[in-house]
Amino acid sequence: MSFNPYVFFSGDCAEAFAFYGDVFGVEPRIMRTSDMPPGEEAMPGAAADSVMHASIELNGAYLMGSDDPTGDGGAKLGVAVSYSASDAADARRVFAALAEGATVTMPMEATFWSPAFGTLTDRFGVSWMVDTPAPDQGAS
Repeated sequence: MSFNPYVFFSGDCAEAFAFYGDVFGVEPRIMRTSDMPPGEEAMPGAAADSVMHASIELNGAYLMGSDDPTGDGGAKLGVAVSYSASDAADARRVFAALAEGATVTMPMEATFWSPAFGTLTDRFGVSWMVDTPAPDQGAS
């Protein structure tokens, strides 16, 4: 069993997951409404090119998402995707990539709990926490 974040987007899910695939070096899986088998009903208001499910996988954990057919464009509030890097160099690389067009809320820096920790809201409105465990803590 595991927890896996699922993020809703307002029409830019495919773009976001292509970006995340590049950042993390994995191929995103994207299923559009138009990929549904004949006879299946789409979500009310969903355009044929909208994403009904997208995912990337890292070490058995998934980041998943879809376009919200309501298209309200609202911010993703009260939640952050947390990425724990294997080392500080990887944390800095991922943070720098996610920071393109983002609002950095805490620059990547050493803290008392991590040699590299930072937070931002990416250009798609998704909040991220990027860190690496202290050498004596192991993976989180």
